[in-house]
Formats: sequence, structure tokens, C-alpha cells
Amino acid sequence: MEIPRRKSTPRDDNRGQTMTYQNIYHVIKDPVHGTMQFTTLEDQWIKPFIDSPHFQRLRHIKQLGMGDYIFPGAVHTRFNHCIGCCYVASQIANKIGLAEEERQLVMIACLIHDMGHGPFSHAFEDIFHKKMIRHEDWTPFFLADYRESDFFAHYNKRNPRHHLTEEKFLMIENMIMHKSASRYVLADIVSSQLDADRLDYLLRDSHFCGVRYGEFDFRWMLHCMAIVKTENGERLGITHKGIGVVEHYLMARRLMTRNIYHSHKKLALEFLLIEFLRQLSQSISQVSFFSEIQKTLLGKFLSHAHQLNVASKKTSDTQKLKKEFLKNNYTAYKELSDYDIFSLIRTLSEMRDNHPAIEIAKRLQQRMIPKIIRLDYAETSFVKKRLAEFKNKNSFQDWQIQLIKTPHQAYSGGEDPILVSNEFSEAQPLNKISLMISAISDKYETTTFIAIDRVIAEDEKVVKWVKSIR
Repeated sequence: MEIPRRKSTPRDDNRGQTMTYQNIYHVIKDPVHGTMQFTTLEDQWIKPFIDSPHFQRLRHIKQLGMGDYIFPGAVHTRFNHCIGCCYVASQIANKIGLAEEERQLVMIACLIHDMGHGPFSHAFEDIFHKKMIRHEDWTPFFLADYRESDFFAHYNKRNPRHHLTEEKFLMIENMIMHKSASRYVLADIVSSQLDADRLDYLLRDSHFCGVRYGEFDFRWMLHCMAIVKTENGERLGITHKGIGVVEHYLMARRLMTRNIYHSHKKLALEFLLIEFLRQLSQSISQVSFFSEIQKTLLGKFLSHAHQLNVASKKTSDTQKLKKEFLKNNYTAYKELSDYDIFSLIRTLSEMRDNHPAIEIAKRLQQRMIPKIIRLDYAETSFVKKRLAEFKNKNSFQDWQIQLIKTPHQAYSGGEDPILVSNEFSEAQPLNKISLMISAISDKYETTTFIAIDRVIAEDEKVVKWVKSIR
């Protein structure tokens, strides 16, 4: 952190907000939020976590998986995003007037909320059957490491006014894990449809992808945020003046999903990445030229993941299997990053055998993006059946030609909606006030396409089949 020393005098920051210095402001220069300023007290709250090995690991996990293969600037990481999320949380907390101890909790929770992510972020979750294990499942293990080390003693020495007790840390964990919260308004800052996470990643991803889909007026959004009183307690919401900016924000999220997060080429490459890992995991203990890979942390992890997938398909009760896998493989998982997989791709791409994992590695190394055939949603049931018949008849493998279908929802009005406080301080769900949000509320949109390996894309049989489904 850069630490400029200044006198305790009020001044305007580069975004136009009047701020008062408390001795020293600790500054992080950020391409999205500009000059992110943290008071000395806030710096003492978050810096021990930032300096910890678990948080530093996030430097090596890209925010958008394979997104930089399509949008070259998208090389930003979970590390960048988490610090930005923490800053946004501090801004929200200050705006709605949270007490110091409450501000400390939400800032820490937002800082470490993505600690459980594996290589290539969300894409890595697809190596497990039906996404049985997600990044949130690993989070308690990372948090337990803090509890079981001397971290608390070191932390509390730096924070004599605000010790981090077991009770407080449990509150932080509950906010991250979407469990019941003693103060709903704090949990809303960490995880809701108007949380600091989304406010940061939309702006950040839009900036680094070089697009404007994710832009909205963050400063006006912040100005319009307020504590809204409901029958169930205080919640984070907006005043009636903020309806327009929240409409803009939700449409920005919808457009980012359609055009960036669910970009056909990005999804096709991530499908190839997962197929590469699956093919490798199935053969790693059987194929002699993979013997050295089996000795690595990633090799052992993939081998165990394959065993879990096989076992989970034979039972409907997977909770015991899942629990054992998490416990037995956390030591390897917490060391993995994008570099482990990139290194493996490069190694296999140089091999001359025709194993599927090697073939896919060559395509990933050379950025050989599959050919995309876009489909309408209504066509998919017909195409799915025809595709299975075609692959069986012509001995094509799944990784060579695949139907990819990904649904997404722009806004959920039925469950935990964004609340608007009107001129009489009455709370109403946003979708009851906004015609635009009502129109998209609780509706699924689906990205659907066929991804065809470039090597077979011009094959006469493939070309003929593609024409037959159009």
C-alpha cells in the first residue's frame, strides 16, 4: 500500500466527495475507482488479511476465466476485485452510517468473500459432476486456517480497539456463506442483488474487457442508498430518487452477462478447458506418459475429482462423499492457481500422442476456438437428440462437437428483491415500481449454441449435418 502522510484537514477526493482525514490516509490507486482511500483504522482492519498467503493467492486467479482469450485486456484477478469490493463496502457503510465495528465486519467480509475460488474462477467448478462442489464450499476451510493459526493474535495486536473475536469472525463467515445474519443490512452489503460484489465486478469487468455494457453511475447509486425498514428488520435499499440508476445497473448486469460472461467464444473455450481436465483426470492413473503429472498437486487433485465424479453418479446421497472430498483435498486445492493449469496445457501440447487431453491442450495453447453455430431456444430439444445420434454414428467425441446451453436471470423479484423507500419511508419491491424491471423479473434468458472443433468443422459429414438442423 502507498501511504501518503497528510495533515488532518478536509478536502475533496478525485470523485467529488468531501472527506475528513484521520491522521493518515492509505491509498491504493485503482483503474476503476480511482484513488481508493482507507483511513489508518480501516487499513489496520484489512491489511493483515491482504498480506496473508491465502489472499495473495488470488493474484494468480483471473477474474473472468478464459475471458482474456476473447477480450485481451481481461487479465484482472480476484485479488483486484476483492480489494475493490472492500472499498465499495466501506463507501456504502459510510453512506448509511454504520458504526465502526459494523463497518469493520462488512469490509473484511467483502475483502475475503472470494477466497474459495479455484483456477479460472467459476469455470473450474465444472470439473465436478453437476457442479457438486462450488467455490463457496471451500471458503470455510480457508477461514478455519485463520482461526487455527496465530493470525488472530497478530491481528488483535494491530487492532487494540477492535479485536477480531470468534463471535465476530463467525458473523463474517455467515455473511459470506449466505447464512442467517443478526443484522440483515450488513449481510445485504456483502451478498444481495445490490451488494458491493456486483457493484465492483460490473464496473471492473467492463473496464478491463474494453466495453461499456457494465457502466452505471456508481456515485449516484451510492448517494441514493439507504437503510430501509421492513417487518423483518433493517435492510439495504435505495430512496425513490435511485430507481433510475438501479434500472441502469440491472440492465448493465444483464448486458454484461449476455455479451461478456456468456460470450459464445468464451464459453466454448471454457468448455474445452474443462474437457481437457476431465480427459486428463480419467486417464492420469492409467496412461504411462501421464505418470509424472500424477505426482503433482494438480494431478492428485484431478485424480481424486474423477473418483468423486464416478462415485457420485452411483448414489443420490452425495453429501458424505462431498464432505470427505473437501476435507481430504483442501491441502492441494489451496495451492492451485491458473499457472498450474497453464503449465500443464503447455507440457501436454508438446506431446505427440493422440490422447484427447493432448489434442485439446494443443487447441488451447494455439487458441484454436471452436466454430460456433448459434441456436434459438426453441430448437434445442430437437438438436440435442439429433446431435447424439450424429456423434454415435460418426464416432465423434463430446469435446469435438457439443451443444452448450446456459440460462441466466437478470433480476429476481420473487426472492429477496431490491427495496425502494418512497417519500413516506414505506418500503416497496423495485419490480412493483419499475415497469422495466417488472418486465425482466424472474425470467430466464438462455445462451444456446453448438461448438465444433475446428479440425472437423469443414468435414463433409459435419457440414451436411449442420445444414440439416437449420
